[in-house]
Amino acid sequence: MTRWKHEAQVAVEAVRQAAIVCQAIQKELIPDQAVAKADKSPVTAADFASQAVVCGRLTQAFPDDPIVGEEAAAVLRTDEKKDLRQLILQQVSSAMGQTCDEQEVLGWIDRGQYVGGSTGRFWTLDPIDGTKGFLRRGQYAIALALIEDGQLVVGALGGPCLPDGQGNTGTLLLATKDAGVTKLSLQVGQPVTSTLQARVSTIADLRQARICESVESGHTDQDASNLIIQELGLQAEPVRMDSQAKYAVVARGDAEIYLRLPRSRDYREKIWDHGAGAISVMQAGGKVTDIEGRPLDFSQGRELSDNLGVIATNGLIHDQVLAAVRKHVKV
Repeated sequence: MTRWKHEAQVAVEAVRQAAIVCQAIQKELIPDQAVAKADKSPVTAADFASQAVVCGRLTQAFPDDPIVGEEAAAVLRTDEKKDLRQLILQQVSSAMGQTCDEQEVLGWIDRGQYVGGSTGRFWTLDPIDGTKGFLRRGQYAIALALIEDGQLVVGALGGPCLPDGQGNTGTLLLATKDAGVTKLSLQVGQPVTSTLQARVSTIADLRQARICESVESGHTDQDASNLIIQELGLQAEPVRMDSQAKYAVVARGDAEIYLRLPRSRDYREKIWDHGAGAISVMQAGGKVTDIEGRPLDFSQGRELSDNLGVIATNGLIHDQVLAAVRKHVKV
C-alpha cells in the first residue's frame, strides 16, 4: 500500500464504528432528538455520537493530529440536554466497546474545533453529511479525510444507506493519494483492503451522461442547474440524493456529473462537506474543480474560501460542463 497505510486503516474502522452509531440511533429516532444550529440546520444525537466515535478513534491512534469537524459540544453541556448527553454516551460506549466518561466524550466532540491551514496535517470530518436525509431515512454519509500541507491524501466515505452494487446496503470507499479508490464493506471486522477498485465511468457522450442533484433545494441553485441540463442536452433522469453519497456515485461510475452551484457570491463551502468526496472522485480518475475551473483549495482554513461552488465529473466531459456552468451561473 502507500505511506498512509496505518492512517487509512484507522479511518476505515472509525467510519465503520460511526456507521453503527448512526444506524442504531436512526432506528429509535424521535423528533426531539434533533436540535437546530445557528444556521437553522438540524443536528441529531447521531451527529454528535458519530463525531465522538471518529474523533475518539483518531485521538487514540494519532493524539497529536488536529481535527476540523462540523459539530461542537457546547449545546450539549446545558442541564436541559442531560437526556441527550446520556443517549450519546451510551451509543458511543457501545460502538467503541468500552465504558466512556461523559466529559471524555464531550471532549472528543470538541476535538473538531481546529482552524485548519496550509501546513502540517489534520483530519476533516463530517459525522453525518446530509442530516435531513438521515432524518427522512434517505441518503447520508460519514465523511473523513486526511489533509497534509493543504493536500488531500486519504479519504474514507461511508454511505450506510447506499447500495454497494452487489446486492448489499451500505457502501464504503477508501481513497488514498496515488493509490486509487477501493470498495470495502461497511461492516466492522471486515478486511480493510480489497481488490475491488472504484473507477469513474467512460461515458463521453453528454446525451448519456447522468447528473447528481441534491434533494434539498437550498444546497444548490436549481434554476441554474435546470438550464445547464438543457444546455448540455442531458437526457437521463437526474439522480437525486442527499450528502456526499453523490461523490461516491460519480467515483464508482454510476453518474458522471455532480454540481454544487453557489446561490450567492459570498457563500463558501465547508471543507468537511467535500474532503472525502473530492479525493474519492479524483483518485477514481475523475476531476473536481470549482465553477471557475480552479482546483479545490483545502489549505485556507475551515472553508474553501478561495473557491466558488463545486463541479465533479468523470473528467471526460468536465470542460463541457464547466463551459455550461459559466454560461448560466451569474454570481
